[in-house]
Formats: sequence, C-alpha cells, structure tokens
Amino acid sequence: MQKLTNKEEEIMVYLWERGAMFVKDIVALYAEPKPHFNTISTMVRMLEAKGFVDHEAFGNTYRYHPVISQEEYSKGVLGNVVTRYFENSYKSVVSALIEEEKISIDELEELIRKVQNQ
Repeated sequence: MQKLTNKEEEIMVYLWERGAMFVKDIVALYAEPKPHFNTISTMVRMLEAKGFVDHEAFGNTYRYHPVISQEEYSKGVLGNVVTRYFENSYKSVVSALIEEEKISIDELEELIRKVQNQ
C-alpha cells in the first residue's frame, strides 16, 4: 500500500470523518489561510489516481468519497513500518516499545491476555 503524504492524509481524514464531499466542502474545513481550490482539487485527483478515493459525478462537478477505510490504511502503514524497520518482526516492534518505555508492563500483560483469549 502506498503511503500518503501529510497533506493527502489530512484530506483523507476529512473524508473518513465526514464521508463524501465536494472539493469546495473540503476547502471549507481548512483554517485560514485556506488552501486554493485548485490545490485541493489536484490533491484529491491524485488520491483518486492512487486508489484511495473515487467520485460520483453531479453535472460538471464531482463528489469524492473514500474507497479505503482508515482502519485498512492504518494496518497497511503499520505493516510497511514493521517490514521496513523491524525485519517483518512484530516481536521486535514490541521489544522496541518496551525498551523505549512506550508500553507499560500492565499494557503488555493486557495484550497477552487478549491474545490468550482469542
């Protein structure tokens, strides 16, 4: 799965949270100074080319909607990180989290219980 740029991911979050939208609706969600309509339009079309969004035509304008869920994207990104930086070892990921003190013993024990109950 392709990784999104920060700006692309920002647009995808709007679509994931709010559903189908026209480009003008996406632009309206930004704080001032708002990006130019053409900039967002180009980015949305790039997301469509990458297979993240699709559109529905309404006359000469398009309403865009996500094709992939946020959960699917997150899992794909996590898988890429594990493959690229941890030699495809989730055990190495957990070890790194423990070493960096990003996960507590209680949280680790909770995860073990979840695995055992599956």
